[in-house]
Amino acid sequence: MNVSFNGYNEGIVTFEAESDVKAGIPVMMSGNGKVKAAIGAFCGICTAVRGGYAAVQLNGYVRVPYSGTVSVGYDKLAADNNKVKTDTTNGRSILIVDVDSTTGYAGMIL
Repeated sequence: MNVSFNGYNEGIVTFEAESDVKAGIPVMMSGNGKVKAAIGAFCGICTAVRGGYAAVQLNGYVRVPYSGTVSVGYDKLAADNNKVKTDTTNGRSILIVDVDSTTGYAGMIL
C-alpha cells in the first residue's frame, strides 16, 4: 500500500478491563466504565492493557485480525473469537480501507 492511514482521527478512551481483554481485540461494554472481549457487536478495539485498565480506540484508523471474507468499502462487522467478521444482521457499518489476506488483517476507520 502506498499510503498510510495511521493516526487518522484516533480517539482512545480508558476503561476498566475484564480479565479476558487483551491488546488488538474488539471489546464491548460489560458494565459502567468496564469492557470485556466482544462477541457480536463491539464498541472499539483494545490497543493496550495495564494494571486492570484498557485503552480502547473508539474511532479512527485501526488494523485488526479478521475471519472469513471482508472487502474494501463499507461492510457490517461484528466480533468473533477476538477477530472481526462480516455480519449483516448484528454488525455495525464500518469503512474498510485495506485488506491483507496474507496476514489476515484488515485496516478500517471506526
